Amino acid sequence: MHRIDPVRYAKTRNFIDGDITYLSPYISRGVISLPQVGDAVLAKGYKPYEVEKFLQELAWREFFQKVWWQMGDRMFADIKQPQADVQHRRMIRSLADAQTGIEAIDEQIKGLYQTGYLHNHARMYIAGMACNLGRAHWQAPSEWMYYHLLDGDLASNTCSWQWVAGSFSSKKYIANQENINRYLHSNQRGTFLDCGYDTILDQDVPLAMQATTELQLETPLPAVQQLQLDDAKPLLLYNSYNLDPTWRQQDQANRVLVLEPEHFRQHPVSGKVLNFILALGQNIEGLQLWTGAVQDIPGIRQMKVYSRMHPVSAHYPGTKDPYPWMFPQVQGQFGSFFSFWKKAARYL
Repeated sequence: MHRIDPVRYAKTRNFIDGDITYLSPYISRGVISLPQVGDAVLAKGYKPYEVEKFLQELAWREFFQKVWWQMGDRMFADIKQPQADVQHRRMIRSLADAQTGIEAIDEQIKGLYQTGYLHNHARMYIAGMACNLGRAHWQAPSEWMYYHLLDGDLASNTCSWQWVAGSFSSKKYIANQENINRYLHSNQRGTFLDCGYDTILDQDVPLAMQATTELQLETPLPAVQQLQLDDAKPLLLYNSYNLDPTWRQQDQANRVLVLEPEHFRQHPVSGKVLNFILALGQNIEGLQLWTGAVQDIPGIRQMKVYSRMHPVSAHYPGTKDPYPWMFPQVQGQFGSFFSFWKKAARYL
């Protein structure tokens, strides 16, 4: 985190080769927290107003988390209003195959498959193409993207797709070819995106976006392993959203990473993502693996159990430690990010 240049980040973050942090996989998986990142930047001596754009990006993630905490599973339906002009609820084949004909976008999708990473601008471009030109409901393509992202966060991914699709915002988002050329450093012309913003959404579904496919997404969970638990010690429960190696680090405890099949049935991730999660777990000394429902852990009813507050762990038994909010003072529901930011900025 000491290498972050928040000023350069603000100036270049929208470009594919911009000075971005690449911290999102570790934030999403709970290895580091938003307040840790924000404090690390401010500890360099910057005033909040000097690095406001960087802090705002952290706040966007916290805002989306709060939506998930407040709405629960209702977040996975249209949040503010139904998405307009929906023609189907399937995946667009050319996006899945990286064959849209928009060369820079196809390269980004191929990179996603290879690395599990996708630049934020590319995510917005893809979502705009799928929902607002391809007329797909946001849910299926958002699940496809989440499946492949190392930094997959259900709140950020779901809310961002709905923001683009207009079901969590006042208007739809779309980028034209000129915008894509600028920020992805391409020079393509003559595509279905090569038009002005006053007409780009008036066209019929482009031919390249018409074919659809049914998603077949499954998580290759590891086999159930026998746990070696000491009944005299408390049980600390980790999951794919809490892999913080410093959490209760000094406790003499049983430590178990819980992979619940029902969670991954509803929200599947790829083998590449699962391997990343398991690799992060190796940073936690003594961590054991449980593939199964949390209530089926042997002896859990007779042990002191601790977990960290989170929508994924809401049903875990025992004591919940507080979630590390960047702005714990900001409570309530917020209809937009900027109503949230207006209150949050007071506490910087």
